Amino acid sequence: MDLSRHQIRKVAFQVLFAKHVNADADVEALYQQLIPSKPDQPTIVPEYLVTLVNGVTAHEADLDALINTKLAKKWSVGRLSNPDLIVLRLGLYEMQYSAEVPTRVALNEAIELAKEFSDDDSRRFVNGVLSQLTEADPATQTNND
Repeated sequence: MDLSRHQIRKVAFQVLFAKHVNADADVEALYQQLIPSKPDQPTIVPEYLVTLVNGVTAHEADLDALINTKLAKKWSVGRLSNPDLIVLRLGLYEMQYSAEVPTRVALNEAIELAKEFSDDDSRRFVNGVLSQLTEADPATQTNND
């Protein structure tokens, strides 16, 4: 079964969330659980899913540092809810490192993930932080269409 980019992002969110709350979680086992497949057929892990999960993981410190620059005083990524933090990391990763994804698409997809996995306040919060990062950092502008 082929997954859409949105479905891939949803699975990436779920894998990254599981790894965030349990660093020992087995990513391959998570892929097997979360990717829909037909019985008696091997689960095919989309390349873009691996790219997102590995990329966010590899750049976590850099992503968190950028996110911290747009949080209110006395706030840090450590105070954010886990879903909000994972959505911000995923959206910012696509904005910074996925040249084939336009910035607006990455922003909209992050907002959709926030709507699905959190609440309306989180959607607005994610939109505000990522929009500020887009305006402040020319590197994110290069992905605009």
